[in-house]
Amino acid sequence: MASMTAEAEAWRLPLSRPLTRADLADAPDDGHRYELIDGTLIVSPAPRLPHQRAVRRLLIELDAACTDGLEVLTAPFDVVLAEDTVVQPDVLVARTSDLTETDLPVAPVLIVEVLSPSTRRFDLVLKRSRFESAGVEHYWVVDPDEPSITAWTLVDGTYRDSLRAIGDEEFDAGRPFPVRITPSELVD
Repeated sequence: MASMTAEAEAWRLPLSRPLTRADLADAPDDGHRYELIDGTLIVSPAPRLPHQRAVRRLLIELDAACTDGLEVLTAPFDVVLAEDTVVQPDVLVARTSDLTETDLPVAPVLIVEVLSPSTRRFDLVLKRSRFESAGVEHYWVVDPDEPSITAWTLVDGTYRDSLRAIGDEEFDAGRPFPVRITPSELVD
């Protein structure tokens, strides 16, 4: 534990300018998620059990349905939307040809965020807006408390509501590939 504290204390960030991707290189491995949105550092604590359960079950469903040429990944994995915007979505679907060993340097096909009390506002407002402007084709939000899945699809540069399912309703998505998910089964 002492080494994590020393590592975190040694990480110094510039105060006089927006942060960049290079500034994240020395981020401590302390259980927090470090992301940049337009040069601003966003730090999230380790998620709770319902969040992790939903991520794991969603990964299984998406991976089973995934089509050739696409790959499903989970956090932590950097998605570089710009030099000042690096995110680690809970789940993402990317074109295999776009992936590098260290990151995804372009917008993915799908980003899924699972809401937590500490990330709810970021996921629903700030990240949604940033993903839209970066050209992320599909953005889904899973709310484990409700439980629900809400999906937006990029149409002419703007997210449009495309699908929503609550509780035992079936979330039947056709894009980026056909998949059926029941929100309650992600958390029960």
